[in-house]
Amino acid sequence: MTKGSLDRAVVVTGASTGIGRAAVASAVRAGAHVFPTVRKEADAQSLRAEFGEAVTPLIFDVADEAAVRAGAAQVAQVLGDRRLFGLVNNAGIAVPGPLLHLDTDELRRQFEINFFGVHNVTRAFADLLGADPNRTGRPGRIIMISSVGGQNGAPFVGPYAASKFALEGYSQSLRRELMLYGIDVIVIGPGAIATPIWDKAEQNDLKRFSNTPYAPMLEGVANFMVTQGRKGLPASKVGDLIWRCLTDPSAKVRYAILRRPFMDRTLPSLLNPRTVDRIYAKRLGFPKRP
Repeated sequence: MTKGSLDRAVVVTGASTGIGRAAVASAVRAGAHVFPTVRKEADAQSLRAEFGEAVTPLIFDVADEAAVRAGAAQVAQVLGDRRLFGLVNNAGIAVPGPLLHLDTDELRRQFEINFFGVHNVTRAFADLLGADPNRTGRPGRIIMISSVGGQNGAPFVGPYAASKFALEGYSQSLRRELMLYGIDVIVIGPGAIATPIWDKAEQNDLKRFSNTPYAPMLEGVANFMVTQGRKGLPASKVGDLIWRCLTDPSAKVRYAILRRPFMDRTLPSLLNPRTVDRIYAKRLGFPKRP
């Protein structure tokens, strides 16, 4: 593959698999040069093998602020005086389990990646996107990968939902602040996407909750989520939407991409929240309360 245009250079975090890798593929097909971020050299080699000179992988953990800034400096050196065309904040993890039985450190870990990591990356690359007036070109765009869980908190994924709710509020405030520089911020909220995350979810050890009152529900919920996830939309659909968000002059501020939009988004928003609570309780087998 060709090197891709540095006038349309894009940084994509969490690019080893899934949505991140699909975003890389879509951008490369459109002629962009991509800086995909991964944590392991093996993943960087895999990206080079697939995309050749069209990518310059960066190796850092988004929770490591110093490493993120070093990655931004590497991109700055390649760009020269150009501005970065886009930043896709995709890296994330999911910490599962009933909230009352999760240590605070586990919630901190969730937020270190999904929220503070986003902040680390956004600050490090802001100058390249347009906060530095000495760079040439149009200001870039930031794409935040949220989730259907960023607007609806389901049982047993509380840490993940909380981090995505936080990301939604952060993105809204950031968008309004970055109007000063002409940098736009767009949120994408996917539902279930068929990615390797579901293979990892199947491996999550929920046996540590076997002595809690939630034990009878957890296995069924885990199996349901894995099954639904594997039936989800292909990651390429999100990758293509990301590129559209980076290039559409009339882009909206938020996009939902769902396999079942009515069931997953429209219906819950129309129902009374107490009704939705009762539906969850019935499906999970919670005892009826007076």
